[in-house]
Amino acid sequence: MKKQHFIRGLAALAFIATMASCKKDNVKINADPSKAKDQTTSHLKVNGSTSAYWAKAQDTHAFVVGNILTSYNSYKVNLTTNSCYEWYNVSQIYADAAMIQAGDSRYASYMNNSYTWMNHMWDSSAPTGGYFSAANVDGSGAGGDKYVDDNSLSGLVYLDAYNVTTGTTQTNYLNSAKAVANWLMNSGLWDTTYGGGFWWHSGTKDLKPTQTNGLAMQLFLKLYQVTGQTYYRDWANSVKTWLETNMFDSTTGLYIWKIDGGGSGTKHTEKFTYDNAIMLEADLLYATIMSNSSYTTKAQNLGISMNTTLWNSTYHVYIFNTTDGRINPAWCVWGSQAMIRLYQTDGNTAWLDYAQQNIDYMNSKLRNVTNYGYYTFCNFDGSNIDTRMEGVDQAWMQRTQILLSNYR
Repeated sequence: MKKQHFIRGLAALAFIATMASCKKDNVKINADPSKAKDQTTSHLKVNGSTSAYWAKAQDTHAFVVGNILTSYNSYKVNLTTNSCYEWYNVSQIYADAAMIQAGDSRYASYMNNSYTWMNHMWDSSAPTGGYFSAANVDGSGAGGDKYVDDNSLSGLVYLDAYNVTTGTTQTNYLNSAKAVANWLMNSGLWDTTYGGGFWWHSGTKDLKPTQTNGLAMQLFLKLYQVTGQTYYRDWANSVKTWLETNMFDSTTGLYIWKIDGGGSGTKHTEKFTYDNAIMLEADLLYATIMSNSSYTTKAQNLGISMNTTLWNSTYHVYIFNTTDGRINPAWCVWGSQAMIRLYQTDGNTAWLDYAQQNIDYMNSKLRNVTNYGYYTFCNFDGSNIDTRMEGVDQAWMQRTQILLSNYR
């Protein structure tokens, strides 16, 4: 994920190629939603059917089915690359789970079939397993490093799917989430360097990022909630303590990007929207699952800090990060999911205003009006569009719009 995602993408594609040869309305809103007048939670719209965002989510899914979904039930990286990335595939499963949760059971077959395909990416030869980062669309050639963030996201997605399924299918999703957690705990990627924290991936121990650890924290918390197993709680607490000690910048109220490996220990203090969205969601989970209301306040304060530093008030959109003048659907719209989570917690509609405007920007600047797919990058003003259509961007636009459609 993030800048490194492009680097690892090239490496993964090179790996796949080798294996194949062998056989992302202007409304005035407050930076601090606690000042908003309306604190009342709206009623959910029935199946989102009255919402334009429901319709756009379905349009996005239709684009995915027509252009990204393969005959093997996997999802291509983009329109021109016949390979798959783990986190792209599970992001689409995540999007389809949200459609089912909103009341549309038609998406179950897409979700379940793609989940079955994911078995191709699991390292069945290793005692502790773990998902490889890439594979060919038919499932062959799975390889590359195993990434803690990608695997953690997979586990979280499966727990979302667990919540919208029953019987054996539900049990399988839970077991897969537990298998991912087992890999995390036994991967050797958590160590005492810099006082703890997960390294990014199974290759060179080159960095410990916020998002990698934040997603792992979320997975451990949710598994503790479902299973009651205290070792998940203990892991969640260890990750939380490390993040708060090493990655939180009290000056801005935001989490920094990463700490370098290789003995340098250099901290990169850039702030990313989706790092902080992930930590906001982690705090909300901690508040609920650990019955600690102080973490609700932490999440609200983090949301306020996001809306102070990571929000572009001219174009009404979350920025990619504090040093990059571009917008990306997946990484920037993660902020909308976090704001929706805050609204679900405290009923403050100002959070929804941020979520909605951010999504509206994507629809205005990055949505192709003919085929309803989303481009991957543009400048703040919508110029310099990168016309690639990445699968992960479609997935996150589908997911966040269906979440928003429940309220707007």
